[in-house]
Amino acid sequence: MTVRLTRNYRFVASHRLHLDHLSPEENQKLFGKCNNPYGHGHNYVVSITVRGPIEERTGLTVSVPDLDALVKREVIDRYDHRYLNFDVAEFATVPSTTENMAFAIRDHLQAGWTAALGQNAPQLVDVKVQETKRNSVALTLIQ
Repeated sequence: MTVRLTRNYRFVASHRLHLDHLSPEENQKLFGKCNNPYGHGHNYVVSITVRGPIEERTGLTVSVPDLDALVKREVIDRYDHRYLNFDVAEFATVPSTTENMAFAIRDHLQAGWTAALGQNAPQLVDVKVQETKRNSVALTLIQ
């Protein structure tokens, strides 16, 4: 039997949506208030969904403490209380949109997945980043 497990994690970060190759007017039109020169912040929620069999011995799909430690190391410690545009390397040249955050989080998790969760680790299925009550991005890796 295969199940999906989703864990939610929170962090606070600020950023500015801005593209240097666009004029101030173009940036304002594209990003609106998110182009504020002083930045703005969000209380992000990241949902990580895994899929795998239930391990007979433990009744679990994944070791929750191991998954939590991986997410803390690769996501929370990297993004929490940071100004993403200046403090996080991947957003120095790429806009810190919710879409780009989902891809970056996926990459960081996948890089340490097997080492943190073992050879029989469940599959990473979804990375969802909720920026506001009205805006979230779900990156589905496996249907």
